[in-house]
Amino acid sequence: MANLNIRVDDTLKKQAEVVFSELGISLSAATTMFLKQVVRCNGIPFELKIDPFYSESNQRHLRKAIEDLEAGKGKIHELIEDEYE
Repeated sequence: MANLNIRVDDTLKKQAEVVFSELGISLSAATTMFLKQVVRCNGIPFELKIDPFYSESNQRHLRKAIEDLEAGKGKIHELIEDEYE
């Protein structure tokens, strides 16, 4: 049997242990389950993706919209309360 030493944030570890405890498994058992799934899937057993909100093209669009509003162009969405109205 091999030992696996990993470094994680203390808070993250405690939060995960609470979840695993509710499931009736240990952190060690959960880690073993994860590694078995990695082998079965031949990769990460869940989808990894970047939130499109933070994509460069969306951030560029948002910066432009802010510039337009600050320059008096564009329109404030009707769901946003405007303190100047």
